[in-house]
Parts: sequence; structure tokens; C-alpha cells
Amino acid sequence: MEVKKELKILLWIVAIFAAVFFMPVGNETFMTAIAATLDLSKWYAQEHVVMCLLPAFFIAGVISIFVSQGAVLKYFGANAKKWLAYTVAAVSGTILAVCSCTILPLFSSIYKRGAGLGPAVAFLYSGPAISILSIILTARILGAEMGIARTIGAVSFSIIIGLVMSFIYRKEEKAKKEEQMNFPEMPEKRPMKQTAFHFFSLVAILVFANWGRPAADDTSCLWYYIFKYKWFITGGFALMLCYSLVKILKIKWQWVALGVVATTVSALLAKTFISTSVFVPLVPMIVGIAALSLMTLFDKNDEDNREWALSTWGFAKQIMPLLAVGVVTAGFLLGSTHDSTAIAGVVPNEWVSWAVGGNSLLSNFFASFTGAFMYFATLAEVPIIQGLLASGMGKGPALALLLAGPSLSLPNMLVIRGVMGTKKTIIFVALVIVMATFSGFVYGMCF
Repeated sequence: MEVKKELKILLWIVAIFAAVFFMPVGNETFMTAIAATLDLSKWYAQEHVVMCLLPAFFIAGVISIFVSQGAVLKYFGANAKKWLAYTVAAVSGTILAVCSCTILPLFSSIYKRGAGLGPAVAFLYSGPAISILSIILTARILGAEMGIARTIGAVSFSIIIGLVMSFIYRKEEKAKKEEQMNFPEMPEKRPMKQTAFHFFSLVAILVFANWGRPAADDTSCLWYYIFKYKWFITGGFALMLCYSLVKILKIKWQWVALGVVATTVSALLAKTFISTSVFVPLVPMIVGIAALSLMTLFDKNDEDNREWALSTWGFAKQIMPLLAVGVVTAGFLLGSTHDSTAIAGVVPNEWVSWAVGGNSLLSNFFASFTGAFMYFATLAEVPIIQGLLASGMGKGPALALLLAGPSLSLPNMLVIRGVMGTKKTIIFVALVIVMATFSGFVYGMCF
């Protein structure tokens, strides 16, 4: 046993040494891919982790600790009414407006609480695929017919994929159903409406803190006014959260007040002394998250508050390392495409544009397959596809990419595999790619 362990260490040392020894430092493609990896990792850390993932971890913690298992089973469990479970799961994305990585802690939480495989998978797909912001932007930039097709495709995909997964694993789901039939009714610690208020406050903070600038700076639309005043709106929901912390979670008001003062002061200091605008909101967000973590972790009035902080940390430990590996790998292989930045990875962007022209099954499949492994932040897919369309991409492959890309990514797949296993993950990914391929092909024939 000791020999095997030492041999394993030796093999790792040899592998790492060989990788460094033969590293093609002078190769332009390799160096560009390294630059793309660093660029994507930096952008992801600056734009996505603090503003999206950390709030999502707290929301997942709420589901895990404050939402009883009975409540999850009522709406998502194997014994829940199918029409209710799939309806709630399919339209959830319109509220959440999250990306393929931000949805992961929420999916992990409801799945581990006993949600049926079908509704959980429908929720996993719909969360990043059908946000109201992305649908509006798609319709405005890529055309109304593309926006309608994306909406219909995303809703139907989530339900169909969920039903197919549930059918494939029907024996497992039957066993879960029988087990949940014997699940005793557990009394709620607090009224569900209080938990819903607390949950809604956190979701609203997540949504409005990440509200994007409208295309072409259209100052006449409601979207722009929400964007213009989004930090005031976010601040309003943050005050609702403070009310919830004091009145619902019974945390000392002095602690909450101190957290509000620290967050406000940090925001003013950031606005005064930080010249780079992208960093300004990160400072109060980090201070606010730190304050929330400390006051819940050290609260002694209710053990659930401490468990909420620990559960949030648990999701972060589970998901962040896998996401990091996935982002680095995606950046190296597929490059970095965000905002106006486009840096090719080992697989050149020109190959992607060349491969998805026209409307063949192969071009639609390639768009679906490539999009499934790329990482798209919320709303980032629209300008990327706009650029690809201008370069000759067919409308069918564009829709295929819209239906497969935002809902999946290599980081996303790695985490899903850790939650529900390799086989289920492969089937889920395959269903998304195949359905996106045929949907894009049909759409391309019609338009």
C-alpha cells in the first residue's frame, strides 16, 4: 500500500516535470491560449464571483437551512404534483436571472433536500436559460422571432429534459417516492411567508446588483432607468434584508446597524478613492457579505443562523474549486470572449465561426456542442452571437448556441457531476446538445 502511494506521488512529479519541460513557450497559439486563460480567470474573478456567486451561496444556504425538507418535497419532491413541480421549475429562471455557474448552489441545495430528479434538472436548465433580461435583450438585438424561439425552446427544454431524466431513472425515482411517502410531517420553525420574505430579499439583491446596461445605451427604456438607479434599488432590498435579519432571524439590531454603517462607509470610501469603476461596487459588497457572515456565524439567539453561515461556506468549498478548474480549462481550450474582448484559445475562434455557417445538422451540432463547453456570463451570449452572426453564422446555429450555451459550461458540468454523478450528468448534457441541435436546425429551415 505504501509502495502504491509513493509510486503515485512519483508519477505526479514526473507528469508535472514533463509538462513544464516540454511546454511550448515559443508557440504563438500556446501563448495566446495562456493569455486567454488568465484574461478569462481575471474577468471571472472581478465580475462574477463577488457579485453573483457569493450571494448565490447565501441563497442556497437559506434553502438548505430555513426551508424545511417538507416544503421542498411539497413543490419539487417525487410525490409532488408533476404540473406544479415542472411549472415552478421551468419558470424559475425568469425570476433568478443567473448564469450556468450561479445556479449550481441552488440546484445542489434542492436536490440534496429531496427534490425529484426531473424537477431538479428542469430547474437546473431553466435558471440560466430563460432569464427575463436575456429574453428581452435577445428580442431587441437579435430580433423578435429569435427572442420568441428562445423563450419557447428554453421552457419546453426544461420540462422535456426533466421528464426524460425522470423516465430514464424511474426505478430510482420510484424508490425515492416510496421513501418520501413515509416522510413525517415536520412543523415549520417559522411561517413560510417569513422565510419567503427573507429569500426574496436575497434574490432581489442578486438580480439588481447584476442588472446590465441596455444595448446601445438606449436611455428611453425602463431597463436603462433600472440600470441607472440599480444601486439605490439594491440598497432598498438590502434594507429589507436588514429588517429580516432583526425581525425574522432575531439577530441583535446593534450588530445589523454596525454592518449597515460599515457597508455604507466602505461604499463612500470606494467611490472617493477608487478610480476603476468596476471595483467600486465590489468593496461594499465584500464588506456587506463579511458583515452578514460574522453576525450569523456568532449569533447565539438561534442556532439556525450559525448553520446558515456554515452551510453557505460548505457550498463555497464544494463548488468554487471545481469552477476554478473549469474556468481555467475553458479559457485555455476555447479562449476568452467577454464584452469587447476576444482572445483565442487552443481552438481558434475562426474555426468556430467557419464551422457554424449555414444550417446543416453538423453546423447546428457544432454550435450546440461548442456552446455547451464554453462559459457565458448572464447576457454575455447575446453580443457574442451578434458578432458571430455578422461573421456569417447561420440563424439556426445561433439559436442552438443560445439554447445550449447559457445553460451549460465546462465548470458547470464538473460541479453537476459531483452532485448527481457521472452518468446522469452525461445524459443531461447529451439531451441539451441534441435538443438544441434539432431545434436550431428546424428554426434555420423556417427562418
